[in-house]
Amino acid sequence: MRRKFAYFKLTSTMHMMASVILALFTSFLYAQDSTGTVIDSDGNVYKTIKIGNQWWTAENLKVTHYQNGDSIPNVTVKSEWKKLKTGAYCAYDNNENYVNVYGYLYNWHAVNDIRKIAPVGWHVPTDEEWKNLEGYLGSKAADKLKETGTTHWASPNQSATNESGFSALPGGFRYYDGSFNSDVGFYAAFWSATEGDNEGAWYCQLFYGFSIVSRLQYKYCKQSGLSVRLVRD
Repeated sequence: MRRKFAYFKLTSTMHMMASVILALFTSFLYAQDSTGTVIDSDGNVYKTIKIGNQWWTAENLKVTHYQNGDSIPNVTVKSEWKKLKTGAYCAYDNNENYVNVYGYLYNWHAVNDIRKIAPVGWHVPTDEEWKNLEGYLGSKAADKLKETGTTHWASPNQSATNESGFSALPGGFRYYDGSFNSDVGFYAAFWSATEGDNEGAWYCQLFYGFSIVSRLQYKYCKQSGLSVRLVRD
């Protein structure tokens, strides 16, 4: 009787160990298949994540050159920024200390430039691709996109889960008139490559305290400075 009991205990333990090993191995394979990296024109390395059937960068862009090596102008002066009809970038509040975490802010002219802001094999997502991402994540998509905790998002940020791995960061934005308005920590705004009407272009925005993804466009918004994420071709 003791021998039978010992045998049952041993096989149960082995079964449990095999289940744990299989789960860990499956997780490893999934991680290998759903994460990666991409390098921009400046040599910056970005984490990438597969969400549904799309591959996205999991960090905000901070490149300062187009794909062909031409420099993107860094425009800091407010009066110059609002007149721009060509590509430009800046740090939030013209403070380079923000760049390592939040990346740079770009106007839509930089996004739309034929020299391309993305590395080979990647591009700025269209509005349709943002819609596909939101549709795949379903209800409360914004919570599934936002980085958790209050290191970067304003407190309490309790609803954020980041279960997609997208790790959206509240990098704020630069208004079309060239001004800044203490938005870091509260808003994440990402360009799309899709032109709108009334001199506008579509972009995606996540708000502090809200679980929905907003897709917007308004007159003159092409001059605004927004964050950029990339999607693979």
